[in-house]
Amino acid sequence: QVQLVESGGGLAQAGGSLRLSCAASGRTFAMYRMGWFRQAPGKEREFVAAIHWSCGSTDNADSVKGRFTISRDNAKSTVYLQINSRPPEDTAVYYCAAQIGTVYRLPRGAYDYWGQGTQVTVYS
Repeated sequence: QVQLVESGGGLAQAGGSLRLSCAASGRTFAMYRMGWFRQAPGKEREFVAAIHWSCGSTDNADSVKGRFTISRDNAKSTVYLQINSRPPEDTAVYYCAAQIGTVYRLPRGAYDYWGQGTQVTVYS
């Protein structure tokens, strides 16, 4: 089991920044990749960014390239998402997720564990 707890959400002015954190606990030694997803009101959950836990390679959705940065701190078992916000599309609940194992898995594929989500609201 892996437990994920997000933090850092809140209000952000257009063009402002927020940094989301996701702290992992439990079987963190087995983590393969961590990702961020978001779900806006009335929309399906969508992939935002992912980072390979060992090598640090990243994958970012086209909608956030150049504005969002995913990073990790292996010693703290924490993944971060730096957001340079743009309303209204960045307003959403942001979820952290983890893939477990050693076999290659797609960064935009299925994830095994999910956090509870943190709300980000961007205003003009």
